[in-house]
Amino acid sequence: MQTSFVPNTRAARSRKFVPACIALLALAFASLVPPAQAQATWLMVTEYPQSTISGTGLATFARLLSAHTGGLVTATIAFDNEAKITSSEMPRAARDGRIAGGDAFGGALSTYDAVFGLSTLPFVVQSVEAARAVNARARPLYESAFRAQGLRLLYITIWPATGLWSEQPLHGADDLAHLALRTYDDSSTAVMRAAGAAAQVEPLNDAVAGLKAHRLNAFLTSGDGGAGRRLWDYLPNFTAINYAVPVSFAFVRDADFDALPEPLQREVMAAAAETEQSQIDLIANRTAENYARMRANGVSIVEPAPAGLIAALREAAKGPIVAWKEKTSPEAIAIVDWAIKQ
Repeated sequence: MQTSFVPNTRAARSRKFVPACIALLALAFASLVPPAQAQATWLMVTEYPQSTISGTGLATFARLLSAHTGGLVTATIAFDNEAKITSSEMPRAARDGRIAGGDAFGGALSTYDAVFGLSTLPFVVQSVEAARAVNARARPLYESAFRAQGLRLLYITIWPATGLWSEQPLHGADDLAHLALRTYDDSSTAVMRAAGAAAQVEPLNDAVAGLKAHRLNAFLTSGDGGAGRRLWDYLPNFTAINYAVPVSFAFVRDADFDALPEPLQREVMAAAAETEQSQIDLIANRTAENYARMRANGVSIVEPAPAGLIAALREAAKGPIVAWKEKTSPEAIAIVDWAIKQ
């Protein structure tokens, strides 16, 4: 007797169902895997050592960037001008694709837009609290100036107040004439020259070389920058003139940022915001820590600075402030005028 084969329809359906499930699971998994372009490593640079507040900020940002993006976006940091790119060269280097970004000293960027020199104007901002308020008001202007360069502002770092490191003690205004001085932007150079010093802008590495060659005998910089470069080996005196409370800017090239999916972009900016808050927390005790380290290395700190010295510098500052106002926007001028009244 011949029997006909009756297929097991349940088993047949099962055989069709399993491959379909596998296909669906594969599609679901593929949707969870980020696209290849979401994975990026950014080369970011600073001309300052890792121990400075600028270097600390970039190290913090690199750690938080990896954590926020699950390792999909990471940053490799070149500290201490290892990449041979100074603050003033960083925007151009980023646009050329040599770096993704970095942390640049604000005053050094003033050749791109005068607003970047706001924080280094002489005797305008006199405290960290005032610096925070000024930065909040000026941030939209900074962001716009970076956008004009094809760059995106990530976070702002407030530096300790600028002082004068010198080979010999400074007792008054007459001593300025004996200084061969490194300054950090055009404004500070104009102030120090008007006050009688021989001053010139120089990148940090070049200026340290000038100290070793006895071409320079003074530095305009903070205790932070000086301690990071061990300026006490050459300049055992620090006069706390409270010249300015400058900032540096961490930024990334727009093209690198825009290449990321929107969820990763949000995480990058979250890492930047967290870094900025960490830098604000860091500055609170930074000056005291720097002074302790400086004194431990034999630096004589004069605070407050001699009244005659400050009076001469303030008088010399008037012209450069007027010159800066002639090059910038009404919005930036209004911020400076507000800060002077605080």
